[in-house]
Amino acid sequence: MFHALGDASRRAMVERLARGPASVSELASPFDMALPSVVQHLGVLEAAGIVSSTKVGRVRTYQLVPDALTPAGEWIRRQRLPAERRLDRLGAFLEPGRSEPANSEPGESEARNSEPGESETSKSETSESEPAKSEGDKS
Repeated sequence: MFHALGDASRRAMVERLARGPASVSELASPFDMALPSVVQHLGVLEAAGIVSSTKVGRVRTYQLVPDALTPAGEWIRRQRLPAERRLDRLGAFLEPGRSEPANSEPGESEARNSEPGESETSKSETSESEPAKSEGDKS
């Protein structure tokens, strides 16, 4: 189905058919392409189950198949929420001045960044309260 909708001409034909049935020549009129090319595009849409056709005399008329696009819409909806969550997490990560991801609990990032058994306070106390010892110091 997505392959059939991947072409701009076919999408335009589907949009036109959303207003009601149309003959091949009506569907071809806005395009600068030969009728056989239009028929080929309509064949792709028909093979995908998006449109159906009827022939009365020499005129072939196409119409949208009711609810043909529903499965594609449902699939897109299922993909949307996880994708939005990933983008939200990325936005939170890239936001300047923000040190923790939106989903983390307070203190969770400190726990991830410290050595096992070492807290943030013990690291900062050690580095600030004890001056660096050199070989010449006898303290």
